[in-house]
Formats: sequence, structure tokens, C-alpha cells
Amino acid sequence: MINIRKILYATDFSSYSNQAYFHAVALAENHGASLAVLYVYTPSSAIPDIRGRREADRQYWRDQLEQIRPIDSSISVRHVFREGDPAAEIIRFAAEAGSDLIVMGTHGRTGLERLLLGSVAEKVMREASCSVLVVKLPKGIQATESAPVGMALSPA
Repeated sequence: MINIRKILYATDFSSYSNQAYFHAVALAENHGASLAVLYVYTPSSAIPDIRGRREADRQYWRDQLEQIRPIDSSISVRHVFREGDPAAEIIRFAAEAGSDLIVMGTHGRTGLERLLLGSVAEKVMREASCSVLVVKLPKGIQATESAPVGMALSPA
């Protein structure tokens, strides 16, 4: 049997990530594993740093991150906020934390869009030192631009 004790769930708060969340929680429950919930903040040059605007933006995403909690309170959860390149930070944290498995969503980009934007999931799969479970939306499910975080939250 595969021994999974530490699961890293990487989120960007998209509907793709929310789908991966359910897999991460189910695996944590089934294996008695702890769950690290990681969000990598990427500062936008489009947001001018006027009167602490970027810090307010960071705080908003930290608050969103802290709300992600499984209904099953027996799952040990750690929230991690990093800043930088998403793929590099996911890989770095997984190695530092000794993660056994990374669970993340994929946007499923192809062609020119994938060439121009790259694929965080692909980079993580290539470079991570542990196994990576990449979850896509089921066929026929429409992705929303920004899914409500509440989809992946427990009432706590």
C-alpha cells in the first residue's frame, strides 16, 4: 500500500482548484494524512502600490486561504502563503515539508494558449520530488472565471 502522510493541496481559488480540493480531502481522510493548503501570491504589476494597495491585496488572499478547512476536523490542516512563481514555490514547499503527494487542478490549456501561458501543473509534475495528482473538471462542467471559495469550505 502507498504510504501517504503529508498531502500538499495547491490552490489558485479557481473552479479547477476547487475540484482538486475534494480529492485532496478524500485522500487525507482515507490515509490519515495531514493537509497543507498552499496559495502562491503573484503580485500584479497592474496593481500600483498606492497607499498599501498591494498589501491589502495580499491580506485578502491570506484571509481566503485561512477559510479553507475540511469538514472533518480530524484532518490536520496547515495554511501556507507564499509569493513568487507558482510552480517554483509549490515544488520548493513540497520538498521543504516532505510532502508525499501534491494535489492540484489543471486549467487544461492546449495549443497557443499553453505555449504562451505555460502550465504550472506540467512544471510541477516534471520537477517535483514526490507524486503529483492533477485533477481536471469533469467533462461537461463549465469552468467559472473565479469560483466562490465557499465551494471548498466547511461551515466553521
